[in-house]
Amino acid sequence: QVELVESGGGLVQAGGSLRLSCAASGTIFRPDNMSWYRQAPGKQRELVASIGTGDNTNYADSVKGRFTISRAHAENTVYLQMNSLKPEDTAVYYCNARITVLIRTKDYWGQGTQVTVSS
Repeated sequence: QVELVESGGGLVQAGGSLRLSCAASGTIFRPDNMSWYRQAPGKQRELVASIGTGDNTNYADSVKGRFTISRAHAENTVYLQMNSLKPEDTAVYYCNARITVLIRTKDYWGQGTQVTVSS
């Protein structure tokens, strides 16, 4: 049973920083891709950042230059360093891990962690 456990959310003032962590357990397979998504009230879930096995990264335009995604491969852990936070970054942030076993690929999700940025 694959489980993703997130931590690091909280309340911060605009301009501040937070660091989110997500650890995947219950699998011996390294995730192909690990990502962070977010969902604000009344909005659809959106991709924030993703990182592949070769540490290739992808960011939403709204967070480029402010957020940095990284991963510790041996620990199956992904991080999201969020700087210069804005009120519009307020959302529940979800960790995602995509794991392929033989020919089957499956997405796993964390429970979400709240990030609130006050103005």
